[in-house]
Amino acid sequence: MTDLPFGFSPPPNPDDHGDGKSGGGAVPPGGMPPFDISQLGQMLSQLGQMLSQSQSSGGGPVNYDLARQIAVQQLAQSGGTSGADQAGAVADAVHLAEMWLDPVTTLPAGARVAQAWSATNWVEKTLPTWQRLFDPVAQRISGAWVEALPEEAKQAAGPLLAMVGQMGGMAFGSQLGNALAQLAGEVLTSTEVGLPLGPDATAALLPANIEKFTSGLERPASEVLVFLAAREAAHQRLFTHVPWLRQRLLDTVEEFARGIKVDTSALEQLASQVDPSNPGSIEEAMRSGVLEPQTTPEQKAALTRLETLLALVEGWVDVVVADAVGERLPGADALRETLRRRRASGGPAEQTFATLVGLELRPRRLRAAAALWRLVGDQHGIDKRDDVWAHPDLVPTSADLDDPMEFAERLGVTYAELDDPIAALERAEREKREENGPTEG
Repeated sequence: MTDLPFGFSPPPNPDDHGDGKSGGGAVPPGGMPPFDISQLGQMLSQLGQMLSQSQSSGGGPVNYDLARQIAVQQLAQSGGTSGADQAGAVADAVHLAEMWLDPVTTLPAGARVAQAWSATNWVEKTLPTWQRLFDPVAQRISGAWVEALPEEAKQAAGPLLAMVGQMGGMAFGSQLGNALAQLAGEVLTSTEVGLPLGPDATAALLPANIEKFTSGLERPASEVLVFLAAREAAHQRLFTHVPWLRQRLLDTVEEFARGIKVDTSALEQLASQVDPSNPGSIEEAMRSGVLEPQTTPEQKAALTRLETLLALVEGWVDVVVADAVGERLPGADALRETLRRRRASGGPAEQTFATLVGLELRPRRLRAAAALWRLVGDQHGIDKRDDVWAHPDLVPTSADLDDPMEFAERLGVTYAELDDPIAALERAEREKREENGPTEG
């Protein structure tokens, strides 16, 4: 190996006398080897291709075209295009699940379309949502590089900053592409990570991944497919008929990402690791942890809200699906526990996204949320349980998950006051007098 830049030939071998038989080739009298024009052409071609890819990404902080290409190429090598031909089986499973869900929830069916996706389909269908989630992260991190430079350094760098930004976009795109490929090889449905990643009102299952998942279980494949279809259909009922929920989930992730702060004192260390002519060195620097984001109090608050909301969604789905399939599928309880553990522990792909975005998309308090929804349904009925989703102010908080009994009692008072507005006014007047204290006369 040599340390020479790409496109240059090694120095002449001193043992080579120019006879062309010693492996070094003929050397002209001046002692310099002949210039290989083909290497220059190859170098310029590679540079042009790199810049062309960067410009085609739209100039954003992440080269999403590159991310998609990398993910699709990796999945093609691992058979990630299989499964999309099972549309009929998926449609039948979703249709059966919808009929079972109708009696156990007041929210109507939310999916207008049922589709069988391959892993490649998952990447292409969900990439617009991942773009919305990753842009704030990439902007904060890539922007920190430039913000930390002295003004004279910015002026001296000139156009080089734009090229570094393009390389940074390619590095982010490469990381994202690898992560998407890994996650696409694991997910079972479009909503498994807890976020509405796919198109609106579309229930999607990945039969090839479900087949791999089923191979480790002692249950019939048809039973597993219907159970997962019921979970997907239940998610779609929430995301379709609770108008604020989809936006609130995505906004909370964006709020977390916008709060990222980078320790700019680490930029000097980063500069020593980066070779501007080598995009791979930028990616390695990102992976090294030099620019590890710092968690702020605002981010911690956003993370708590996100984890609570994810837990409430998954807990509601858990309870509703258990009621819908419990007596119909013999292995429902075992499948329910398996998926609970799967979501709680996460997989290597979720670890990858935790590194990229800085948060883990896990419902850490799923069991507590499921217990709360079960209690509310038992005490007040499924109508009032599902009415809680009518407004974000009615939804349980993290403190309510600690004391579900108190939430259920408070909810009973709320609904009683809605039924008797006079009683509500009298209670408000009483609380106001107690707040102001005793008055004369």
